[in-house]
Amino acid sequence: MIENFSKKILLVDDSRIQLMIMEEALSQHGYQCIKANSGSEALSLLQKEQPDVILSDVEMPGMSGFDFKEKLMNTPSLKNIPFLFLTSYSDREVMMQGLDLKAIDYIVKGTPIPVIISKLNNLLQTVKQQHSLSIEELKKAAESLNIKSIPERAPVIEGFQVDFWHRAFENYPGGDFIDFIKVDERYTFIIMGDIMGKKWKAWFFTFCFLSYIRSAVRFCIYDNNTSTAVILQKINMLVSLDNALENILSSLSLLMIDRKENKVVYSGAGDLPVLLYTAKTGEFTKLQSGGLLLGLQSEGLYDETTIDMNSGDQLLLFTDGIIDYCDQIHHKSNYNAFTESVSPVLGKANSFDLVKKLVSFTQPGRAQLDDASMIFIQKD
Repeated sequence: MIENFSKKILLVDDSRIQLMIMEEALSQHGYQCIKANSGSEALSLLQKEQPDVILSDVEMPGMSGFDFKEKLMNTPSLKNIPFLFLTSYSDREVMMQGLDLKAIDYIVKGTPIPVIISKLNNLLQTVKQQHSLSIEELKKAAESLNIKSIPERAPVIEGFQVDFWHRAFENYPGGDFIDFIKVDERYTFIIMGDIMGKKWKAWFFTFCFLSYIRSAVRFCIYDNNTSTAVILQKINMLVSLDNALENILSSLSLLMIDRKENKVVYSGAGDLPVLLYTAKTGEFTKLQSGGLLLGLQSEGLYDETTIDMNSGDQLLLFTDGIIDYCDQIHHKSNYNAFTESVSPVLGKANSFDLVKKLVSFTQPGRAQLDDASMIFIQKD
């Protein structure tokens, strides 16, 4: 039985015939094969995409399999990819040299294909289980500290309907985060961001960003400053000064609901345009912010837009996981196609339920690629 886990493998061998044989055999068992004829070609391919496992020949001209593995060990982003050697050697000292380079195992050439498949499947299943255990430990630690990147429920705001939807990629915690800060009966801040990266590595940094966001909002409110642009700039300065967050970037949508004035103030940092539906005219407007991603540079150039909300007006904001998807051939991203698909259902009594059905990744040709999040706001 073939287990349900990602099976992308990088095959490295100077023999084109050997590569073809391995690719054909592995492909029949659900593996997506990337091929390289040398260690240097493999290093180049690894700059573009990372496999779940690497199977490399030992004896290759120029850069041997051992040399190739040493280079991976000296590259932080590549050193932890599970690695196996494919070799005709059976000498114990040679095998020990490979294991000293933290290769997981050897596969001797001529090993029956079913045995190779079983060994690879067991390896990847073990890696998946280890990742799951690590994530569970992180989740337990976060829960014990009462830290969450996605809230349990939306706030109740008199005169407004607020709701949200989130779906993690492959059930892993990821880089999307949502928060609601209800300052008082007048002001409520709505936050949605996306840390650049995948799965739990991005998820870990959501707590750092949320801490800075919450602090900046509170300090600005204490100073009687409710400008979302000012708050966003303060958040960006805090992120930029934190050495632990160097090269960690994030988009952010920051909205403030002013219940007294019946308005929403919006500022964005590298986020997707917010979709506004105006009930009186039935028109749709894309609200584009000019702000830079958090952490990109100390001056984020943030602006703000004030939206007067009348009865029936709706706002929809979403992360790029909503518009990124994969069909059977290509990875795609299409903001306009998504907005065109949801436009006909906005303005209806159950708008958000209809939108959630439209973004379902269970539809044919709509494989999910990243965390997907949406926030919906309606003036009652």
